[in-house]
Amino acid sequence: MPLRPSPLSAAHERADASRIDFGGWEMPVEFDSIRTEHAAVREHAGKFDVSHMGQVTVSGSDAEQLTQRLTTNDVSALSPGEAQYAGITDADGILLDDTVVYRLPANAADDYLFVPNAGHDGEMTDRWISHRDEWGLAATVTNRTREYAMVAVQGPDAPELLSTATTVDPSTLGRFEVTSGPVAGVESLVARTGYTGEAGFEILCPWDDAEQVWSSLDCQPCGLGARDTLRLEMGYLLSGQEFHPTEEPRTPYEADIDWTVTLDTEFVGRDALAAIEREGVSERLVGLELLDRGVPRNGYEVTEPDGTPIGHITSGTMSPTLGVPIALAYLPTDYAEPDSEVEVVIRDEPKDARTRATPFIDR
Repeated sequence: MPLRPSPLSAAHERADASRIDFGGWEMPVEFDSIRTEHAAVREHAGKFDVSHMGQVTVSGSDAEQLTQRLTTNDVSALSPGEAQYAGITDADGILLDDTVVYRLPANAADDYLFVPNAGHDGEMTDRWISHRDEWGLAATVTNRTREYAMVAVQGPDAPELLSTATTVDPSTLGRFEVTSGPVAGVESLVARTGYTGEAGFEILCPWDDAEQVWSSLDCQPCGLGARDTLRLEMGYLLSGQEFHPTEEPRTPYEADIDWTVTLDTEFVGRDALAAIEREGVSERLVGLELLDRGVPRNGYEVTEPDGTPIGHITSGTMSPTLGVPIALAYLPTDYAEPDSEVEVVIRDEPKDARTRATPFIDR
């Protein structure tokens, strides 16, 4: 099956970016080097093509109720121009996806926008439509992933950089707020959101105008490689690694995002999560720092110092900022406190490690 092209594919090809299959999309993984791109975001600014993320709009008199009943956070708390991070769970409370839900500005054509992960847009659109029909709700659900492009600009210089390309004043946007306005002359949505831990924005614009917006942001282009190292330093989840409905079935409590669960709302999985909240979990996602040489990777076993297996790595890398190997791992809750001594087995050789609080870096 052919890969889905980004609206910026031609620009990436001209830049000679290395590209990979990510969630069924052909996306740039590297423009210069991961280290160069990572440093640009931490020290100045970098721009990312994130058009592979889904964009699904929900409108109508029951749009709020439908989205409330399918996400774990409190959608009813959102005012126009606000957003929130949430989980999407099945009846057992297992994470199917994580998402950002936007209540769009009052002048927008749609009421809500939610952003599923790469390759999940069709599945989540179908989920919203099937539950809408089952519950008899009045809402229009539209998959706009092939209509919109998404560009992120992230880093300490991002607000000043974006201000040169738009009449929107970036300094007026609080975290998880969204507004509308022209960027490089293209009418867009501008959100104070991102996946790096830095100051930054995500810009949603029409597919055909993506290059105009992209080229107006004069900073380092960055690929998925740097996006991964940046998010891992913050301890952010990656769908398909920190959770997967069959290969890594986890609840928000195990995945350490219980703050996204509002149990006094009604949503699919609410009853199961209420029971889990009362009873507690046996494992939880924790940060690890490797004390010996080596790089922890997805699937590597974690043991007690005596070699007893206790868990596994979900994501790991050599932190470009800290210069040490870091990872996320599911371990028994007894190991959730920082500085617990463990070992990571790399090519059959145990390596000393310790648990760390996340985020690994202070932002």
